[in-house]
Amino acid sequence: MEMLSMLKVGYTILRSETPATDLVNTFMDWAARRSLMLLAIFLPPYYIYKLTTSAFAAAVPEDVAGKVVLITGAASGIGQQIAYQYAKKVARLALVARMVGSLHDVAARARDGGSPDVLVVAGDVAKPEDCRRFVQATVEHFGRLDHLVNNAGVANVCWFEDVPDVAALKRVLAVNFWGAVHATHCALPHLKKSGGGKVFVNSSAAAALAMPGMSLYNASEAAVLNFFETLRVELRDEVGITIATSGWIVSEMTGGKQLSKEGTVEVAVRCAEATVDAICRGRRHLTVPLWYRALFLWRALAPEVVEFSQRLLCRRTAGGRGHQAKGKRLQEVTGAVQPAPLHSSDIKRE
Repeated sequence: MEMLSMLKVGYTILRSETPATDLVNTFMDWAARRSLMLLAIFLPPYYIYKLTTSAFAAAVPEDVAGKVVLITGAASGIGQQIAYQYAKKVARLALVARMVGSLHDVAARARDGGSPDVLVVAGDVAKPEDCRRFVQATVEHFGRLDHLVNNAGVANVCWFEDVPDVAALKRVLAVNFWGAVHATHCALPHLKKSGGGKVFVNSSAAAALAMPGMSLYNASEAAVLNFFETLRVELRDEVGITIATSGWIVSEMTGGKQLSKEGTVEVAVRCAEATVDAICRGRRHLTVPLWYRALFLWRALAPEVVEFSQRLLCRRTAGGRGHQAKGKRLQEVTGAVQPAPLHSSDIKRE
């Protein structure tokens, strides 16, 4: 019967006078539906392969002692803790951020923590010329580059209709997306030359969950996720790529740099430990906290349920006058964020 069905499709295509693209799509629709049956045969050996490779990576993680790691957004939060974790592994560090004073403090602690050499470079990832400069400064100082950690990021927390000027939010995309893109583009030749270079990018669970009140941030993280997934295909195995889709954790961002309330679910130290471990083991993806993976599955299989939950947990205040939403208590328990206007006095500007 299956063979007869295939012949009928072929006969229809041969006799059709429709455009070639329509013919291809007709055939692919037929083939795709039947290819799903192959999953039952393909998945068991595939997961055996994944478990085997994961076990090997767990047994033999990369030794980064003496290797050069460039970390953006290293002055505080997760970037700062990532620097300390690499320092424990005796890696040489290039730390980049706009806040030079804080950066020197982090560098001093990293040296005390075990790093034999730490370079401090002031730079703004939103500026392409700064990306070229801090990558070049790293290579000139150390003579090589082994790992690039794209950690710098900012978030907007406000309802889209409350934004007085949408153009003012361009920096969210400039830092989160273009900052990672420019830094990676500048670093790739040096990462390839090192023979086994790796790129880490700190995306967010918001890329898949579309958190209310963070529309531009969600868009920037979705762009980051898709760009680096595509880049992984282009690079094949020349440079490894690890993409983090993290949930709410204690960091500079959730601690008040851009948010008006804290969203405490996981501490930055544990996130940094998981990050460095994932990079050294060559993992493709990292989700911290791990339970967010269940939310991704719910989002894919039952999007309406997730959307209802988001509306419940992230309800806006009525008229911005402090009216308590029905989900207020759940917000306090779970650490969910109730967006405030962008111009709120609670948001730090530095």
